[in-house]
Amino acid sequence: MNFLTIGHRGVMGVEPENTLRSFIAAERAGLDVIELDLHLSKDGALVVMHDALVDRTTDGKGPIAEKTLSELRELDAGRGERIPVFEEVLDAVKAPLHAEIKDVAAARALAEVMHRRDLVARVDVISFHDDALAEIARLVPGVRTALVASRYGPDVVERATAVGATGLVLNIRRLTLETVELARKADLRIIGWVVNTQDHLRLVRALQLDGATTDYPEIKRTGRFTA
Repeated sequence: MNFLTIGHRGVMGVEPENTLRSFIAAERAGLDVIELDLHLSKDGALVVMHDALVDRTTDGKGPIAEKTLSELRELDAGRGERIPVFEEVLDAVKAPLHAEIKDVAAARALAEVMHRRDLVARVDVISFHDDALAEIARLVPGVRTALVASRYGPDVVERATAVGATGLVLNIRRLTLETVELARKADLRIIGWVVNTQDHLRLVRALQLDGATTDYPEIKRTGRFTA
């Protein structure tokens, strides 16, 4: 498998994160995979946003879970962009996706879309939450999943295998050779995040990871030449 470059919320370093504009820019820049985040609106729509609150990335305030899709659509998500729903992203870009879910409810909603659109080959599901990964694995046989971790030790490998994950997405600031070796023994793929500098990219390549999640499209170009 070639080294993968994964666009973090699109290319959030240069475009409004988790918007169609950002996802299209990531695809045009040639990034191999696009990462996005999913939450459920008050009326059950699978909307694309990282935070549970709309405050940081829009001109609105309050929890996503307390707003209907119609109310969310009224918000400016940056440069006039609107908050997309997951299926709009599926239609706007052709790239493979890493869909991050925050809870079991989102796992169930995502499972419905994955079955309806036959997405097992296109969408990997990632999460910080073990129970969400276990649920999507139960509902969507054959789905590729990855456990995301920011503060972790070597035990993260055991956590991933316990929920049937096929990969790990790990904070490179805490990544050790011990964890990498344990993951390899467990036949887990490893993605490093967030890789925004040449030093971080060199570390990822030196550890022979399978890919890097980045905020900036330039990593795609330089990643091919960094050993």
